[in-house]
Amino acid sequence: MVAVALAIILPPLWRQPPILDDDADERNLTIARQRLRELDDCVQAGALSQADYASQRSELELTLSDDLAVGKPPSAKPAGRWLAYCLVLAIPLVSAGLYAQLGHFQAIEPTPAMLGSPASTPSLADIENMVGKLALRMQANPDDSQGWLMLGKSYKHLQQHAKAAEAFRQAYRLLGEQADVLLLYADALALVNNGQLAGEPADLIAKALKLEPQNASALWLAGMAKAQAGDSTAAAGIWQKLAGLLPPGSPEQQEVHGLLAQIGAAPNTASPASEAQTRQAASIRIHVSLAPELRNRSRPGDSVFIYAQALSGAKMPLAIVHKTVANLPLTVTLSDAQAMMPHLKLSNFAEVKLLARVTQSGAAAAQAGDLLGSIDVVAVTDKTPHTLVIDTVVE
Repeated sequence: MVAVALAIILPPLWRQPPILDDDADERNLTIARQRLRELDDCVQAGALSQADYASQRSELELTLSDDLAVGKPPSAKPAGRWLAYCLVLAIPLVSAGLYAQLGHFQAIEPTPAMLGSPASTPSLADIENMVGKLALRMQANPDDSQGWLMLGKSYKHLQQHAKAAEAFRQAYRLLGEQADVLLLYADALALVNNGQLAGEPADLIAKALKLEPQNASALWLAGMAKAQAGDSTAAAGIWQKLAGLLPPGSPEQQEVHGLLAQIGAAPNTASPASEAQTRQAASIRIHVSLAPELRNRSRPGDSVFIYAQALSGAKMPLAIVHKTVANLPLTVTLSDAQAMMPHLKLSNFAEVKLLARVTQSGAAAAQAGDLLGSIDVVAVTDKTPHTLVIDTVVE
């Protein structure tokens, strides 16, 4: 880098600018001859006396003699060469000195931390130090709801359940009735009480389940609360509902089946005939149109995605149809035939959310500028045609 810098800076300073030769002597002689002719013409014309002629000619010769006596200036040395010598020494010395003070020689050889090796994993002491700094920051900013959530999860990781419960309580105070916050707070309180969900944890879980009836975590904890209270029938009903929402044969579903077996309840398995009837019933008819005021924000070739989505949990479409703006308005039917994944389909859910999105990019995820329409809650078995108007611009 020093060599490159010198290669850029030195050549302009080192080069000697060419000195133009103006041929001053020749030019002075030419001027003198022209002036002498003018004097001769004046004498012949009678405009100048012989005495004046002799005087001005003598003056002209004297002036010419002085001009011709002036020697050529000595060749000038480039004014910048002394600066070039200084820079050749100064730039390497200053650069080396600064790098010795500010540089990091070991960076040439990558360390395990740079390579992201297991050696870079923070130790328990490092984590506790970071959590302590976060706790101090929250004391100075008590209205930072996301900070309280992060602090609560950090304390939970450190198994400091009482502190986690207090952090989640602060988040609940700021965020109010949100299912995820309620469940985090309830779980922390239960861990403080040796895993017992009775009392306030059960109340918080019930609120979360009311907000999101198909939230898997809420169903899990609600069933556990009922089982601890000795109400095996209610626990079985909740866990059977949870098992129906989970992917068939998944480890999570197998674990729920194990809980059902512990309380003497059998998994709710349907016969092949009833499953076929469920699949046939799991279809939704939708009439989709674009609001007139948004037509100037779209082009005929823009993609239109019409899909159903679970009310909670994964946002992967349960069934999806791809059209273009030129097709609107149109009526489509969503069913298990348009499922993107075998274990995520309409027949696995009782209620879903319907959406239609116009996008110029064709991207799967919503982006700013996309046009959107939705219906929040629709029963999968509802055969009534639903009207969905795309009337919102995604910010």
